[in-house]
Amino acid sequence: MRRSIPALFASRLAALGLVSALALTACSAGSSNSSGGDAAAKDTLNVALTGEPVNLDFTTTAGAAIPQAMMSNVYEGLVQVDQEGKIQPLLATEWKVSEDRESYTFTLKEGVKFSNGADFTADDVKFSLDRVKSDAWKNGLKSKMDVVSSVKVDSPTQVTVTLSQPSQAWLYSMTTLVGAMFDESGVSDLANQPVGTGPYALGEWKRGEAITLKAREDYWGTKPGIPTVNLRYFADAVATTNALKSGDVDLVYNMQAPELLSGFEGDSKYQVLKGTSNGEIILSMNNKKAPFNDVRVRQAVMYAVDRQAVMDTAWAGLGTQVGGPVPTTDPYYEDLNSVYPHDVDKAKSLLKEAGAENLSITFSVPTRPYAQAVSEIVVSQLKEVGINAKIESAEFPAVWLDKVFTKHEYQMSVVLAVESRDVLTMFNNPDYYIGYDNSKIKADAAAADQADEAGYVQGMKKVVRQIVDDAAADTLFIFPNVVVGKAGLAGVPANSVTEALSLSGIAWK
Repeated sequence: MRRSIPALFASRLAALGLVSALALTACSAGSSNSSGGDAAAKDTLNVALTGEPVNLDFTTTAGAAIPQAMMSNVYEGLVQVDQEGKIQPLLATEWKVSEDRESYTFTLKEGVKFSNGADFTADDVKFSLDRVKSDAWKNGLKSKMDVVSSVKVDSPTQVTVTLSQPSQAWLYSMTTLVGAMFDESGVSDLANQPVGTGPYALGEWKRGEAITLKAREDYWGTKPGIPTVNLRYFADAVATTNALKSGDVDLVYNMQAPELLSGFEGDSKYQVLKGTSNGEIILSMNNKKAPFNDVRVRQAVMYAVDRQAVMDTAWAGLGTQVGGPVPTTDPYYEDLNSVYPHDVDKAKSLLKEAGAENLSITFSVPTRPYAQAVSEIVVSQLKEVGINAKIESAEFPAVWLDKVFTKHEYQMSVVLAVESRDVLTMFNNPDYYIGYDNSKIKADAAAADQADEAGYVQGMKKVVRQIVDDAAADTLFIFPNVVVGKAGLAGVPANSVTEALSLSGIAWK
């Protein structure tokens, strides 16, 4: 029998009770209690996050924590995405596209400097994009730049990027971390000393505690609303909310304990924002490892898992059901919830057909609040169809990234995939950790990318349907962006449209 939502929340809260008490005591000690009520407090913003980055170099290290802290704050690109998901100018004032849609000529802002004092010019654009295609970049997202054939400096303020073929996806990719601009003299120690054109520079990094960002006096654009921002990292979600209540932090971004929202809603001292994100909670099955190398077993899992119940139970019903690995904000989104309705009998039938009854599998669960919450209900649902999943905890990010993401030593896992428009990153590469055989979609994906806008949308819908038909992975739900902060803050972004947490627009009222 499935446990009720209140019952599961009660058990989770009881299990976290001791941790909560200890965290509250720890957070109260030395609290700054910065409420925006005095000049000193208004100069500082303390943001609570979970999941500290292992280093600060997203060019060599995967994971969401690095771009969350660095992109938009320390690093910028030629273009950016606004809260509605539209591409807007940033370091480029404008761009022109050739008739054959293979060349983009960017005009750059003048007077822009990197945080090390170097001028930003077209030479830096060429260096940055060429570097993505070099061996210096290790992050797998570099494949988004494969379509670039050349970068030509036309003048100090103009650069032309030529593609090997038309690409609907490329300009959007330029809004992500692969489009970040670097200074050639500032890349020797990116893991510890990031150098960018953004509104902040790295002030201090106390590993295991916090990253401090300091507003730049020589920033080319609008100065940040708050000069000093401390990104503080907590071990669990309850500790972040306790820190907010104690006054130790001012803002909990992407709150990881939705069952605790009731402690803030209706309280005039706080504001609660419930936005959306482009992050998908992916129940990944290693397509190259038994038993999930059999499509019938993967399809059985899709039928066995009641995605709505998972979202309701694990995340208080917050989030969006989509049925496929595409958030509603993407242009090729299509509601595919009906493809795999919850059907225990169908799941059992597929397992019997595959000769895979009474399965025992290992479920590698990263030590993240959403993953731990989701895993309990998924294990219960799988058991109903004869799949016994043993949870194996994997410390996140270090252990999970090494064992699951890099070495592919897992059978089943669950992770929040936050990269923008990442469906092809996940499924058009058989060497990606999911191991999906992309032979059925490779040609269609390429054709869609080269088509006009309408053809791109239709072509990508076809690609996504094939991925879902093959049960490559189960998208449990689109992760909500829940933000809780002090009432005195303005400009807090409600929607998480990219990996970045943009801080410069936040200010004390």
